Amino acid sequence: MPAMYKVRPLHSAGVLPEHLPTCMYPLPNLHRAPGIAAPLQEEVDPSLQALESRQEEILKRLYELKSAVDGLSKMIQTPDADFDVTNIIQTDEFSPLRTNGADLDLMLGKDYGALKDVVINANPSLPPLSLLVIHSLLCERYKILSAVHTHSSVKSVPENLLKCFGEQTKKQPRHEYQLGFTLIWKDVPKPQMKFSIQTMCPIEGEGNIARFLFSLFGQKYNAVTSTLIDSWVDTAIFQLKEGSSKERGAVLRSMNAALGKSSWLVGNELTVADVVAWCALQQTGAANTAPANVQKWMKSCENLAPFSSVMKLLK
Repeated sequence: MPAMYKVRPLHSAGVLPEHLPTCMYPLPNLHRAPGIAAPLQEEVDPSLQALESRQEEILKRLYELKSAVDGLSKMIQTPDADFDVTNIIQTDEFSPLRTNGADLDLMLGKDYGALKDVVINANPSLPPLSLLVIHSLLCERYKILSAVHTHSSVKSVPENLLKCFGEQTKKQPRHEYQLGFTLIWKDVPKPQMKFSIQTMCPIEGEGNIARFLFSLFGQKYNAVTSTLIDSWVDTAIFQLKEGSSKERGAVLRSMNAALGKSSWLVGNELTVADVVAWCALQQTGAANTAPANVQKWMKSCENLAPFSSVMKLLK
C-alpha cells in the first residue's frame, strides 16, 4: 500500500507560554507528570470546620447515651401486666418505731430556746382517731407536752375527748420537753394542723396530718413502699371512711388480699396506712363485718397500747 502524505504537527513539545492563546482564562494542569508538586489545596471555611466538629461531638454523645441505655436495659426486666409490687416490699428497709435513731432537730429544724409546737384543730363531732393513735406512739418515743383546749365555736365536748391525752399529773418545765402537741376542739370542716405557727401554711385533712406526724419517727422507705402507703391512706379516708357501702366492700376485699401476704398492709412493720385504715374501720362500724384476714390484723393493732387507749374513747 503506498504511503499517505504527511501532516506537519500543529505544536511541538517545546511550545513556549507566550505562544499560547490569551483569549481564555488559564486552568491548572490536571495531568501532571510524576515528581511535580501538587497544587495547593484551597482554604476550608472556618464555619464549615466548626459545623463538622459540632456534628462529630453530637454523634459521640449519642453513641455514649445509646451505650448507657443498652446497659440499663440488660439490668431492668419489663414487668408483665400481672406483676404485684407487694412482692418486693420484703426487701425494703424498715426502721422500728421504738429505736432512738430519729432526731427531731434533723426533721423539723433546730430552733434554740423554743419548743417545737404542733397545733391541731379538729371537730369533736368526728374526732380524728388516727391522730390520737400517732400521738400515743410519739409519746413512747419523745418527751411531749400535751394539751387539749376547746374553742368558743364549740358549745360542748364530751368528757372523754377532753381527756383524750390522759392526765399529765407530773409536769416539767417547758424547755425540758422535745415536742409540744396541742389539740383544739373547734368547729372546722376537716382537721387542720400547723407546726410553725408564724410561717407555715396549715395542713388540712386527717390523712395528710397523719403522714406528717408519722414522718417524725424517721422511717425510710423506697419509692414503691412510699407509694403503696400513700395509696392505702387515701383509700382509707376517701373510700373506706367517706365512700359508699359498695366502695367499703371493695376496700375490705383488697385489704383481706393484702393481709393474706403480710402481717401489715405494707410489709412486715406498722405504718401510717395501718393506723389510718384501722381508725376508719372503727368510725364506719365496718369492723364487725370484716373478712378473716382483716379481723386478725385488727386484733394485732388492738394489742398495741396506743390503739387500745383510743378504743376506750369509742365506748
